Order: sequence, then C-alpha cells, then structure tokens
Amino acid sequence: MDQAVSDRTVQLSQQEQRVLAHMADGLTYTAIAQRMKLSRHTVDTYIRRIRAKTGARNRMQLLLHALALSDVQPAADDANHAL
Repeated sequence: MDQAVSDRTVQLSQQEQRVLAHMADGLTYTAIAQRMKLSRHTVDTYIRRIRAKTGARNRMQLLLHALALSDVQPAADDANHAL
C-alpha cells in the first residue's frame, strides 16, 4: 500500500467522511449522490479530494485507508437529516 494511504495525519471533512462511509456500505457513486441529495458531479469532486488527500489510486485503496484510520462510521440515513 502507498505510504500516503497509511498516513494517519490525513484530515477529511465531514462530507468527505460521509461519502467514504457510503462507499464502505457498498453504494455506487450515483447511489451516494441520491442518498446525500447531491449531484453525481459533487460526489465525484469529493472522491477526487479524498484521493488527493490520501494518495489512494482507486476505490479499494480508499476503503483500505478508511479502515486503517477508522474514519468510517456507519452512514446515517441522510434522508432523516435533510431539512
């Protein structure tokens, strides 16, 4: 695994953590967008930012990063949080 992926100093925003949590739940990018009430383009932007911060080159490395850092908490039902 790339050194950047295992770096414990990476800080993800709350939204980036939510996207990563939904990825860990097995959702597609389109499903993440629907769940979070975002555009697919916005989800893609979050994914690019997460990859840039972590050095991850693909989805599997992102998920391994999430597990290594324990960044991922179970994704809350975003529909209940929309006001």
